[in-house]
Amino acid sequence: MAATLRLYRLGKKGYATYKIVAVNKRYKSNGDYIESIGTYNPNTDPADIKIDFKKLEYWRQKGAIISEGLSKLLKSVKK
Repeated sequence: MAATLRLYRLGKKGYATYKIVAVNKRYKSNGDYIESIGTYNPNTDPADIKIDFKKLEYWRQKGAIISEGLSKLLKSVKK
């Protein structure tokens, strides 16, 4: 199974929050997901980012592809 790690949009218009999820690559962007590995709330100052790094590393080892948006977010977390 080809998996990818991506942001799953939740919330209302103008106030989005996101789940960081592992999803089958062939599914729709907001379809079913395999596992939730964290959350991201850009509406707070500073942005609230919670990631389970053990699950993130597990999915990376399984060969999951990280989406462009999530990779930018991970770079900002590591700084």
